[in-house]
Parts: sequence; structure tokens; C-alpha cells
Amino acid sequence: MRIFKNKEFAKFAKKEGISDAKLYKAVKDVEAGKIDANYGGGVIKQRIARRNEGKSGGYRSVILYRRGHRAFFVYGFAKSERENIDRADEQIFKESAKVILAFSDDEITKLLKAGVYKEIHYDDKDIQK
Repeated sequence: MRIFKNKEFAKFAKKEGISDAKLYKAVKDVEAGKIDANYGGGVIKQRIARRNEGKSGGYRSVILYRRGHRAFFVYGFAKSERENIDRADEQIFKESAKVILAFSDDEITKLLKAGVYKEIHYDDKDIQK
């Protein structure tokens, strides 16, 4: 499973103090079938807990996801700032998923080199962070 975050999500995560280990944990939960919201078309919403708090008042992430293959964190927000994504956002994410989830390994390598995405490197022992 390869996990990525786009430039905008990386800025959001850094600002909010969301570690790559927490992002890995979110995807690991998804892989275990613990999906907070499945919009279809490879688009899911997953909660991420605030530091030293639970998930309910924490952050929400939109992930373009293909089971056992790839996950792309593309949008994040605090629940206190926004309740949910709307139908128009959902449709945009679904269209994006069609393209992004079809990227070849070569295309991903080029996008990583260009700084469009960053790959999340992790280890199971990092989950506790």
C-alpha cells in the first residue's frame, strides 16, 4: 500500500500538527474496514484525532483510495470549521479519483519529483505517535 498527500493537504497537516504516523493510522483503519464515510468512486472521508483528544471533534480528511493499492490524502478540514463536504465537492473528488487512481508508477514518480505529491513513509511502530 502506497500512501501520498498532495501539496495542499501537506500544508494543512503541518499547520495542524498531523503527523505522517496519524495519516498512516487512518489508512490502516480504512484497510481494516473502518471507513467513516464512503462516497463511492474511490472517495472516502476519514476522521483523524486531534493530539491528545478523540476523533469526534478532530479533523476530517478526504482520501482517494483503492484498497490494497494506493491512498491519496487530498483535502483536510477541522470539524469545527466545516461540518462536511457538499455534493459539488463530492463530484469534483470523484472526477479527480478517476484520474489520480489510474496514475502509472512512472506518472507518480514524476509527480513526486515535481513536488505535487509527497509519499508518506511509515512503520507500524510509528502508529503510537
